Amino acid sequence: MPRAALRVLTLNCWNLSSPFEERMALIREGIERLAPDVIGLQEIIVRRDGFHQGEQLLAGLGYETLYGAAMRWTETESLLPHDAHGDGFGNLIASRHPIVASRLQELPGAESGERRSALATRLATPWGIVPFVTTHLNWKLHHGWVRERQIVALAEMVEEWGAGADLPPIVVGDFNAEPDANEIRFFSGLAALGGRSTCFHDAWRVAGDGGPGHTWDNRNHYAQYAYEPNRRIDYVFVGPADAHGRGWIESAGLAFDEARDGIFPSDHFGVIAEVRV
Repeated sequence: MPRAALRVLTLNCWNLSSPFEERMALIREGIERLAPDVIGLQEIIVRRDGFHQGEQLLAGLGYETLYGAAMRWTETESLLPHDAHGDGFGNLIASRHPIVASRLQELPGAESGERRSALATRLATPWGIVPFVTTHLNWKLHHGWVRERQIVALAEMVEEWGAGADLPPIVVGDFNAEPDANEIRFFSGLAALGGRSTCFHDAWRVAGDGGPGHTWDNRNHYAQYAYEPNRRIDYVFVGPADAHGRGWIESAGLAFDEARDGIFPSDHFGVIAEVRV
């Protein structure tokens, strides 16, 4: 009998960048085709005028959704705290299973000029409670010193949030760091930071379907504008599997990595993985 698996997707949706309508149609179509059980989306815009990018992508597809801003701003574009009333830029979780608890946590690094957060949920699946978290870390190449602080805070949050759950936590998002960066090595259990260590399995490292798995790739002409090297910066991480193999990563592959009529769905490629439950 085949093992049950949770199908997990992550994608940075590139906010409202042009050509917006065409890109959103491709992302929505891809979600319908891939049929993930749970999704983490980054760079989602929600405005006070009623516009909700996540609803445009997911309405009618059978998902329960939760949005968490990383930053908010006023009509004059003055920055506000992430939990204030204002237009928002942040992360969204969509699940086919009920969201029974949630938490939005600001991450360190506001003094760098960026504001980031992590959005955590607990999902009531037929196999038990699954902690699921999505995040988006500082983007600048020289901000490893900020991402190191953010990843330690994220690890502390996930370990607390996942305590007592039935299955290992799943953490997805745009980490803006390559696999051999200190922050990713720390999260993968390969290095310590600040006297701390942790361990989450990188789905691509465990079960990637071949190749380097670049999610920022210059064959995507929306990525070319940045003049940055190809690299893998978007991840699905899973806590260590239990004694029954629940949490083991069965497969991992790229998603949204092809153009249609010259249009890519985003400037990032996504990652889709299957996690044994």
